Amino acid sequence: MFAYLGHFAALGTSVAWSFTSVFFTIAGRRVGSPIVNRTRLLLAVIFVTITHRLMEGQFFPLGAEPFRWGWLGLSGIIGYVIGDSFLFQAFVMLGPRLSMLLLALAPVFSTVLAWVLLGETLSALELLGIALAVGGVVLVVADRRNGSTAARPITSRQYALGVLFGLGAALGQAGGLLASKLGLVGGFSPLSGNLIRLITAAAAIWIIALLGGQMRTTITRLRAEPHALGAITGGAIAGPFVGVWLSLIAIQHAPLGIAATLMSLTPVILLPIGRLFFGERITWRAIMGTVIAFAGTALLFL
Repeated sequence: MFAYLGHFAALGTSVAWSFTSVFFTIAGRRVGSPIVNRTRLLLAVIFVTITHRLMEGQFFPLGAEPFRWGWLGLSGIIGYVIGDSFLFQAFVMLGPRLSMLLLALAPVFSTVLAWVLLGETLSALELLGIALAVGGVVLVVADRRNGSTAARPITSRQYALGVLFGLGAALGQAGGLLASKLGLVGGFSPLSGNLIRLITAAAAIWIIALLGGQMRTTITRLRAEPHALGAITGGAIAGPFVGVWLSLIAIQHAPLGIAATLMSLTPVILLPIGRLFFGERITWRAIMGTVIAFAGTALLFL
C-alpha cells in the first residue's frame, strides 16, 4: 500500500476538492468569487499554521532552505493566485462545464513539463491509463445535458477569451505542481510545503486587495453574509488545507503526470455530489465517462 501512497493521496485530493467546489459554489453565489478566494486563503493559513505547530513543533518552517521558499512560494503564486483567478474568470465567461473540460488538460501539461524539465518517463500502460482517465473526464464534463453551462449568451471574442482563461488555469495548475515538486525534493515535509505556498499566496492576494481598495468591501460583505463565511471555512478546510496537503504528498511520492491525472478526477466525483446538493441531472454519457475514467485510474495502480 505504501508503494502507492502518492496515488491514494492524489485520489484523496480529488475527493477533498470535490467538496471544496460545493462549499465555494454556495459561498460564491452569496459574496462573489474574489472575496471567496481571498478569505479561503487567509483561513487556510490559520488552519495549517496551527496544524504545523502540533505536528512539526513550530508555527512556521523557519529551517526551510531559501530554495524551498523560492520554489514553493512560486508554486503558491502560480497555483493559488494566477491559476485560480483564471479558473474563476473562465467560470464566469464559459460556465463550469467547459471550464472543467479545459482544466482537465492539466495532466497533459504536467506530463509534458515533467518530461521536458524533470526527465520523468512513463510506461505505455501508464500513458494509456492517463489517456483513459482524461478521456473519461472530458466525456463527463462535455455533456451539456448533465449540469449547467454558461448562464448567458456570449460573443465569439468572450468565448475565445474564456477558452484562454481555462487553458491558463490548466497550465497554472500544472506549473504549480511542477514548482512544488522541485521545492519538496529530499523528503521535505508536505505540510511545511503547503504552509509556505499558502503564506506566499495569501500575502500576494491580500496586498493586491489592499492596493485595489477591496479590503473594506471584503469585510463588509462577509459580515452581511455569515452563512457564506461558514461555507468558505468548510471549503478552506477541505481544499487549501486537506486537499492541497494531500496533493503535495501525491506529487512527492508519485510521478507528476500520474498524480495530476488522479487529481483531475474531481468533475467525475462531483457527479453524485452535484446530484445530491444541486439536483443536477446525470446522463448515461456521464456514467460512461465515469467508468472510463476510473478504468484509467485502475491502470495506474498496476
